[in-house]
Amino acid sequence: MIGPQSEALWRRAQEAIAGGVNSPARSFRPMGGDAPVFVQSAQGGHLVDVDGRSYIEFLAAFGPNIIGHGHPQVLDALERQMRQGLLFGTPCPGEVEFAERLCAAIPEMEQVRLVSSGTEAVMSAIRLARAATGRRLVVKFDGNYHGHADTVLVRTGSGAATAGGGGDSGGVPDGVRQDVRSLPYNDLAALEELVAREGGEIAAVLIEPISGNMGVVTPQPGYLEGVSRLAHGCGALVIDDEVILGFRLRYGIIGPQIGLSPDIVCLGKAIGGGLALGAYGARRELMRLIAPLGPMFQAGTLAGNPFSVAAGLASLDILAAPDVYETLDRRGAELADGVLAAGLRHGLRISLRRVGSMFTLFFRDPPPRNYAEAKEHDAPRFRRFFWEMLQRGIYLAPSPYEAWFVTLGHTGEDIAEAVAAAAEAFAALAASDAQPKDA
Repeated sequence: MIGPQSEALWRRAQEAIAGGVNSPARSFRPMGGDAPVFVQSAQGGHLVDVDGRSYIEFLAAFGPNIIGHGHPQVLDALERQMRQGLLFGTPCPGEVEFAERLCAAIPEMEQVRLVSSGTEAVMSAIRLARAATGRRLVVKFDGNYHGHADTVLVRTGSGAATAGGGGDSGGVPDGVRQDVRSLPYNDLAALEELVAREGGEIAAVLIEPISGNMGVVTPQPGYLEGVSRLAHGCGALVIDDEVILGFRLRYGIIGPQIGLSPDIVCLGKAIGGGLALGAYGARRELMRLIAPLGPMFQAGTLAGNPFSVAAGLASLDILAAPDVYETLDRRGAELADGVLAAGLRHGLRISLRRVGSMFTLFFRDPPPRNYAEAKEHDAPRFRRFFWEMLQRGIYLAPSPYEAWFVTLGHTGEDIAEAVAAAAEAFAALAASDAQPKDA
């Protein structure tokens, strides 16, 4: 199933790259495999590997690719900027326009600071919250993934849950862990108890308003309002991590639309149009604490670089067009409904949770409400489904904790082909289940 050119690159990669991959989320080892697929090119909603095989893909680079691969507006913007220069180490016009566009789209962000990744955005937001409050504790929620900074690698989701020690990382000092409290998502009573006990030490409550890293898990009614009330009631700040969600579900952020009242917002993924770019922002009085105006230091040579903001501006232009999110929602529903119906027809124990153009197929029923329930999935069956889909030319994230992402690059034919492939994959699983087992 893995072609000879991918196999050859894998042998080389294992010699030169730790673990053979530059991010554990790309590894096929959790799927019981060895060599992963090495991709040569991409267009629209398709990947082409080094052996020339084409895949319809719903990885979308783990979320940021909303508009599809190789969009001509983005490529044109990059070509224009390439002729002018890639990196200056000075302010440039594009970063000003880009910051203005973000602030206009997100009223909660009166000012922003551009960084190079979602990890940097969250790391900096936590530092800002501590600088503003003079407190040390950070509250997060089990299964939410906020990047790979030390503070947030405690009971985390995404690749850390699949290939990185079950959600906790080696190398994180005990002193760092002592300043983090990780609670069950969707359990307001647990947060109430913590606030009653340690509220005076909490600097920030950090949350994905809709989880995308233990599978798509949505907040229970009143949960986000309660998180905001409890955080603000004890003098803590609310950090809204929309590195996956921002501009994925609407033009802007989703947290305030569904009950969250954020003080600091973190962005990444989609805002870069496929290039490395992140941002964090807040009201002006908080942002004045950042150097060179205030005592909190944060810097980055690549932050706001002209190449990334050129792609980001082009991407925002595309996403601001009429009916974009209606189109994404419709295509997401067509794929999710078709996949779920196909699985249920074969009597499989599955469920699905969709929000707009992202969803997770769970090999358990009902869908989970928190990380503990998400971990109760049928891992062997998901692995078999992953390989059955890959064999049929459908590329999914090699993890049961990731979402499927639909993009503007997917056509109706792509959706129909993926649903047909899922039906065949489910049929193969059901047939395997029906075979007599050796005594």
